[in-house]
Amino acid sequence: MTTAPRPDVSPLTSGEASARREQWEMVVGLEVHVQLLTRTKAFCSCSTEFGAAPNSNVCPVCLALPGALPVLNEQAVKLAVRAALALECTVHETSVFARKNYFYPDLPKGYQISQFDQPLATGGRLVIGTDEDGADMAVRITRVHLEEDAGKSLHDRYAGATAVDLNRAGVPLIEIVSEPDLRSAAEAGAYLRLLKQLLEYARVSDVSMEQGSLRVDANLSVRRRGESKLGTKTEVKNMNSFAAVERALESEYDRQISLLESGGAVQQQTMLWDGARGRVRPSRVKEGSDDYRYFPDPDLLPLVVESKWVDRIKREMPELPGARRDRLTQEYALARSDVDVLTATPELAEYFECVARAAGDAKAAANWVMGDVLAAVNARGQPLETFPVRPEDLGTLIGMVRDGVVSRTAAKRVFTEMMETGRPPAQVAADAGLLQVGADDQLTQWIDEVLSENPREAERFVAGERKLQGVLVGLVMKKSAGRADPKRVNQLLATRAQQAK
Repeated sequence: MTTAPRPDVSPLTSGEASARREQWEMVVGLEVHVQLLTRTKAFCSCSTEFGAAPNSNVCPVCLALPGALPVLNEQAVKLAVRAALALECTVHETSVFARKNYFYPDLPKGYQISQFDQPLATGGRLVIGTDEDGADMAVRITRVHLEEDAGKSLHDRYAGATAVDLNRAGVPLIEIVSEPDLRSAAEAGAYLRLLKQLLEYARVSDVSMEQGSLRVDANLSVRRRGESKLGTKTEVKNMNSFAAVERALESEYDRQISLLESGGAVQQQTMLWDGARGRVRPSRVKEGSDDYRYFPDPDLLPLVVESKWVDRIKREMPELPGARRDRLTQEYALARSDVDVLTATPELAEYFECVARAAGDAKAAANWVMGDVLAAVNARGQPLETFPVRPEDLGTLIGMVRDGVVSRTAAKRVFTEMMETGRPPAQVAADAGLLQVGADDQLTQWIDEVLSENPREAERFVAGERKLQGVLVGLVMKKSAGRADPKRVNQLLATRAQQAK
């Protein structure tokens, strides 16, 4: 493979970039590689476990030893079909596996089993927002096809040498290819975030960029605004986050504009994103499809999926994020902005619904989940699945506040104790002496003590300065360690003020 020369192009100043962006249009299409959520590889029974010792999850099939034959993983096909349906694609009854020939140290066979001219599914879309007229802004999906992953080259294991780990070789992937419908880095970021969410809801993948379960290649070209002909594209790789994708696209966009305006020409090549330096750099001249010498894999029959099987997968599909947002908005009468937060992941949406059902108060449940729960989960850095406060218990705690069993102040303390111990709220409140006190004798005693300890405020309150009532209630709540019934305290203070007239 030929290494492309590095173009000698000076970076744009912010003023130049702003002026030139008004004249040039960014055109982006994305290729997203997604590891499917299977226990075994695409064509053998080796484990797909992440983090295993290097070269421990391998066998004659994924090592490409002579005489070893691939056998297709049915679960991988099912998940690929589910992803295609979620993206509104047409799933074809017959698709064909091909050999994509290229030579890397981490590709033992010297070819990758993929799909080329007869992919699993084509013609979908993903809505990423609405335009000024309220119409859907949809990115067209060209194709969804099945393929296997290559291994992984390790450049930091041995000084001055490259090691190869073949555990990933043969791991099942789908590649989701979009049309060049994106016109900004922000649109590309929105597309990727919504795609990740959709695949999570469809239970197709864990879509972890940190573990390599979701990888993005971006094809970018520029053209004068108003033109319809596409420019020469480059492919940008090596992006390990959605923010990195957006930064890389901006960098390559500016590079191409600067190159064209200086009289140069964009060369079709593969670019690598250097996050440390904040720029792209050439890697190699980009191959065309002919360079891969695709041909049908003689070891694999055409993949035939019956329409009845596809229909059954469609009926069994989990509720997708758009449908869940609509349902929660209507069923729980919540603001759309709150629903967007609560449906960020399927786990969070399920947690909220369990809390809301147990509490019988969707708004209070939403406030607790969006506030205290998310703050605690983020602070702990642990997934919601391991959060010690069960949703049913949080719902019970919300009910205890509503019914006056504990005050809101005490409820915060109960919640903190529940996070530490996992115990139910009633037990925590009873053991900590946080059950709300509504008896007038005890409340009157606390009020008398507060008024005695704060004579100036008491005198002003009795004289008619009613805004001090909230201050005094707060002092009573503090003295009672949150156990006083604030509603009854307010009533008793108001009576005290009336009697002083």
